[in-house]
Amino acid sequence: MPDSLDSLLDAELLRLVQSHLLRERRVVRAIDATHVEIDGRVCVNFCSNNYLGLTHHPRLVAAMRKSAESDGVGAGAAALISGYSPQHAAAETAIVQWKTTEAAILLPSGYQANLAAIQTLAALGKPGAGQSVRFLIDKLAHASLLDAVRGSGSHWRVYPHNGMDKLERLLAEAAENQLQVVVTESIFSMDGDAADLEGLDRLKKKHPFVLLLDEAHASGVYGRNGSGLAAERGLAEIVDVFIVTFSKAAGCMGGAICAKEKFCRAVMNLGRAYLFSTSMPAPIAAAIEAAIGVMRDEPQRRRRLRELSTSFRAKLRDRGLDVPEGDSPIIPIIVGDESAAMELSGKLLDDQMLVGAIRPPTVARGTSRLRVTLSCEHKSEEIENLTESLLRAAE
Repeated sequence: MPDSLDSLLDAELLRLVQSHLLRERRVVRAIDATHVEIDGRVCVNFCSNNYLGLTHHPRLVAAMRKSAESDGVGAGAAALISGYSPQHAAAETAIVQWKTTEAAILLPSGYQANLAAIQTLAALGKPGAGQSVRFLIDKLAHASLLDAVRGSGSHWRVYPHNGMDKLERLLAEAAENQLQVVVTESIFSMDGDAADLEGLDRLKKKHPFVLLLDEAHASGVYGRNGSGLAAERGLAEIVDVFIVTFSKAAGCMGGAICAKEKFCRAVMNLGRAYLFSTSMPAPIAAAIEAAIGVMRDEPQRRRRLRELSTSFRAKLRDRGLDVPEGDSPIIPIIVGDESAAMELSGKLLDDQMLVGAIRPPTVARGTSRLRVTLSCEHKSEEIENLTESLLRAAE
């Protein structure tokens, strides 16, 4: 007789506890863009993706309030039924101008945007479509991309992180009637490093493929008006499908697929994550439009963020910590052991600094880490205090 559900759950939860992998929620009250309250104590938040500090920006708050008063707090239906309002259309227009693509289509989350885009591409290779589709995905691509590819029913292969040699071999061996789709991020969420966009550009000149680029952690941080790393590198034209999210530098919620108009039309018909999801509330779309405006009008936020990121990395290296070079606001401090990462995170919390301990399956076993994320709203003395606390905790 099979075990009961309760006994199976008990066994699995015990396994997670014993391996230091059990996750639990804590109540965290946001005070402002960089400070939170936990159990009555005010802490500096160094684990949020609120890179530009826009979660509390008055323009975003005002835009949400105004839209809520006129549009209500919920869309009430999927976009293809009655959930596509003038505010959704206005936000998509702002996204198109920001990303300089032909079209954009809003979804309730970045996860769903990745899912819908992959579903659309996979549908082109279904029986009767005339050809098959194969996805080639970077080993460190976000879980939402990997989940989408795995669930698509298509052929797929993983190539080593930024492994252009292996990727080229995979492209060279592709069948003639098989559409190749390369899937990667521009800034990787756990390591904070960048995709080899120049290498992808060279490969695309030799081998035909579709490039899907998730700019979740680059949007707002890089490029003119925060339009992304591909734009900053002058390589936006090699990207066929952009994914952007608005829950990070934009300080809001939701995601968007940015591409040619015909691709976005296909998403409306083939992307099940779009078809069967209620639209995001109009006030969120209003906040997204406002965030794009702030990113355009306040470039000093982006400049300060990258200066802080560069100087903080340099300080840690000067004090003997092994951190990668770069200027992304994601700074990983590799610890290795899961319990050690949790212990270090706890010591920092004792110093009233909230820093996330990242463990498997989010990262590979043996690479557990502290993941520090910076905001332009962090004060210089707060970052100095973090540096000293990290060094004390690591002793």
